[in-house]
Amino acid sequence: MDVMDALVAGGWLMLPLLGCSLVATVIVIERLWTLRAKRIAPYGLGQEVCGLVVRGQVNLYWLEAHSPLGGVLAAGLRNARLGHEQVRARLQEAATAVIHDMERFLSPLGTIAAITPLIGLLGTVVGMIEVFSVIVAGDGASRTADLAGGISRALVTTAAGLTVAIPALMFHRYFQRRVEDITVRMEEQAGQVVEFLAHYQGELGFAEGQEGERRGARTDDDRREADGRIAPEVKRS
Repeated sequence: MDVMDALVAGGWLMLPLLGCSLVATVIVIERLWTLRAKRIAPYGLGQEVCGLVVRGQVNLYWLEAHSPLGGVLAAGLRNARLGHEQVRARLQEAATAVIHDMERFLSPLGTIAAITPLIGLLGTVVGMIEVFSVIVAGDGASRTADLAGGISRALVTTAAGLTVAIPALMFHRYFQRRVEDITVRMEEQAGQVVEFLAHYQGELGFAEGQEGERRGARTDDDRREADGRIAPEVKRS
C-alpha cells in the first residue's frame, strides 16, 4: 500500500493527520535552525565582555547585535551604574524574553504529538462502527468489501496517527532539553558578568551607536571583531 492508497483507505480523517504532519515538519526544521547554541549563547562571550569592560572597549550596539546572549548582557550593562540588584533584575528580564523566544512553537508541536493519536483512535472507532453496521444489517457475507474498508480505515488511521505523534513527541522533548541547556549556559555567562561588575572598581564607559564601530574599524582589535569576537574600540568616558 503506497501513500495515496493509505490516504484513500483512511478516509477523511487522514486530512487532519496530513495537515498535522506538515505543520510538525515545518516546526521541527525551523527549531533545528533557530535553537543553535552557538547562535544564541556562544561560549566565552561573558568572559570576553569582562575583558572589554576593563579595556573600556564595550560597544553596546555591537553586543546587542552579536547574539541573544549579547542582548541580555547589554541590558545588564546599561544599568551597571545603578547597582548590583538593578543589573540582576535587567538581566533576568532580558533573559526571560530570550527564553520565551526559544520556546516558540514548542507548544503547537506538543499539541500535535498529543492529538494525532486521538485522531487515529477516532478513525479506529469510525471504522469499527462501519464494520458493525454491516454485520448488524445481516448481509455481511455479501458486503465483504465494506467490511474490509471499515477495518482498513480503523487500522490505517491508527497507524498514521502514531506515525505523526511519535516523532513529534521525540522532537518536542528534545527541543525542551535544548532550551534548558542553552538557558543554563546563558545563566553561567551572565553570572560571570554580574560577579565581575560587583567587584570592578574602575570607571565604566560604553558606546551605543554605530559611529564608534566605524571609527574603530581600522584598529587591529576590530579585525578580530569581523570574526565576531571583539567590540569596536571606544575610549573610556
